[in-house]
Amino acid sequence: MTTRPEPLFSRPLVPLANEEDAEVTCGVAFPRIAATDGRAYVVHVIEKAGGAPDKAGVEQREELAEDVFDIARRAADAADIELETDLRFDTDVGDAILDAASEVDASAIVFTPRGGRSWWDIFSGDVRDRLIRKSDRPVVVLPGDDVELESGSETEPDGETDGEK
Repeated sequence: MTTRPEPLFSRPLVPLANEEDAEVTCGVAFPRIAATDGRAYVVHVIEKAGGAPDKAGVEQREELAEDVFDIARRAADAADIELETDLRFDTDVGDAILDAASEVDASAIVFTPRGGRSWWDIFSGDVRDRLIRKSDRPVVVLPGDDVELESGSETEPDGETDGEK
């Protein structure tokens, strides 16, 4: 008996870095998840300095995570999909994402490219490469340049928004 492969968007893990990333990534991923009657697992990783002082206070970074999760919850409600959120603290963002994907048995790891100069540049380079090279499941990079942000601006292909170049 032949088994059908599981759709990539049936149980994806969606790592989110910040509010703009949450709007863009959820905006392009959640309709695809809804089309498979899937559910989303969203993870936000707070990178710890590993003994050195952290750049921002934990409380401030936890508040950012809650804002990110609020955006994801609104997008999940709009797409009519189930959503689970996960906040992690780790010195290695890539390992934390891979661990989260394994723990929920994600069907894929799904994200959009990040642009600009920010903490998320880590994800754009080293973390992205770690996910692609070390993941035991598919890694899907979705285009995010046509998503309408809440502020009304659209993202440009380089990750910047209109009026912020």
